[in-house]
Amino acid sequence: MSDTVKMLKALADENRLRIFKMLLNGETCACKILEQLEVSQPTLSHHMRILVDSGLVNSRKDAQWMRYSINKENMKELISFFGSIDVSNIPVFNPSCDCN
Repeated sequence: MSDTVKMLKALADENRLRIFKMLLNGETCACKILEQLEVSQPTLSHHMRILVDSGLVNSRKDAQWMRYSINKENMKELISFFGSIDVSNIPVFNPSCDCN
């Protein structure tokens, strides 16, 4: 469960969620992410470190730039977590709750 928590926390930021959505289109160079987000390089590095440390994103050095991609195995785990939730069994209200 702790790995799932790390991944969800990593995505609980608007910029990191935008970066993650960019990476769904394939491996992307940090320079392209910088162009899209219009943030400073240190700010991008901070966000990328969180995404990589969470296990959602892979990184590799290519000359002077870093290239990032989705970690497909860990993404499968996250999808499996959400796929295991049966929303039809979630009650609208809890009739046994007697608190006011």
